[in-house]
Amino acid sequence: MPSAPLTRALRGATTVDEDTPEQIAARIQELLGEIMARNELVEDDIVSIIFTTTPDVTSAFPATGARDIGFGAVPLLCASEIAVAGGTPRCLRVLLHIHTTRPRDELRHVYLHGAKGLRDDLPV
Repeated sequence: MPSAPLTRALRGATTVDEDTPEQIAARIQELLGEIMARNELVEDDIVSIIFTTTPDVTSAFPATGARDIGFGAVPLLCASEIAVAGGTPRCLRVLLHIHTTRPRDELRHVYLHGAKGLRDDLPV
């Protein structure tokens, strides 16, 4: 008998080359697609998603891109990252709360584009 699902968290990040609504939506959609595929998730597995952007990203809410690909029933929240000297510019981050039977060490966090080196200690 499979074990009962647990609530776990998945992280991911990407960057945009330009602060435009189109690129923010495209990069968030790409990031969420990769997270879903690498972890074999469906929308019903997602409890909620928190999106953050660095202070230099102001043209759109990342959650809008998620809604455009079918995450409208998932609670979504956007916030701003703190400004840290030397931080990755134009960075979009996500924190997904999910229900899964996978052990923590089998979860695959996703870092794309200019964010690839942010958490190179995590399995991909």
